[in-house]
This record gives sequence, C-alpha cells and structure tokens, in this order.
Amino acid sequence: MNREKRTDIFRRLQAANPKPTTELQYSTPFELLVAVILSAQATDKGVNKATEKLFPVANTPQAILDLGEDGLKEYVKTIGLFNSKAKNIIETCRLLLERFDGEVPDNREALEALPGVGRKTANVVLNTAFGQPTMAVDTHIFRVSNRTGIAPGKNVLEVEKRLVRLVPKEFLHDAHHWLILHGRYTCTARKPRCGACLIEDLCEFKDKREYL
Repeated sequence: MNREKRTDIFRRLQAANPKPTTELQYSTPFELLVAVILSAQATDKGVNKATEKLFPVANTPQAILDLGEDGLKEYVKTIGLFNSKAKNIIETCRLLLERFDGEVPDNREALEALPGVGRKTANVVLNTAFGQPTMAVDTHIFRVSNRTGIAPGKNVLEVEKRLVRLVPKEFLHDAHHWLILHGRYTCTARKPRCGACLIEDLCEFKDKREYL
C-alpha cells in the first residue's frame, strides 16, 4: 500500500470521527491505568460497569491500597482474571506511591516496570493520557492492519513499528483509536462489514465480495 492510499484512508476515518478516544471511562491518568489493566481479555463495557462503582469510592493509589486486595476484588470480581488483576493493581499502587509520589509516569520504561503493565497497556496510557503518538496494537488493530494492507506484520510488535513508521504524522496521534473502532464495529473478525465500510475502495483485502 502506498502513502497516498494510507493518507486517504486516515483522512476518511478522521472525517467520520474527528476526535476519537477510548471507550473506557476515566477522568485521570491513574483511572485510565487501572481501567486498561482491567481490560486485558475483557470488554470495555464490562470494565466500565466495574469502575463506575469503584472509582467513586477509590480512584487514587492510596485509596485503592486502603481497600486492600480483598476489598478491591469485590469491585472487579465480574471481570475475567480478577484475582491476578487485583493483585497487580494493588502492587502497582504501592509502587506509584513509593517511586512516583502517587503519579502515573509518562514514560514507557517506568510504566512497563509496573505489575500488570505490558507494552500495549503502556502505549494506551502514553497515547490517551499523555498525548504521545504511540500505537497500542491489540487484536483489532493487528487484524485491520494486516487485512487492509495498511501495515501488515507477523506479530503485534512488527505491526506496531510499521504503523508508527507508515501512518502519516498528522494522523498518528489518533490512528490507534480509529483502527480499534474500525476493527471493533466494521472490519470484524468473522464477517467484516465490507459493504458498509467507508474505506472499502482503498482496502487491499482480496476477499471483500464474500463478506458483503
């Protein structure tokens, strides 16, 4: 796929959704960090149901530490892998207080040193909370990048690096959100909605007709 076609794709995505953002509900970088840790192998909707009860009670590292691991589990027990996630969040809160005065760091190395925070989670926080042009490649972005031809790659890191290099800079900050939403609602895994896709004529997916 050439640069002109990529530019046209993101120009259309931007026109349809000028200010995209995460579907996770949050009001501070710390709330976003907790929500993203909880979202691993879970839906944003399910995470939001839990955090809308948790955050009014505890939305700072100290407040969540005061809940304790068992107390936190009561709020997140509807989410998959809640035992390990609660443990990671408690330890992350402890480290945030010990190392960063309770603030979420705005650099990758510090974020990835926190329990439950991998590269994808760090990228989400860096992009959404701190405005950095990172690319958090999840299953949706991986699929869309390969299927459309925007930035094909054999693994998520390869796709991430190609997207950062190939997406025109003017679109890079928001590209993460556009691609996730496109994969979640239009370019779905089993039956992509090609007939309703606003970039269908630019997409290089060879089997579009089978999915109309």
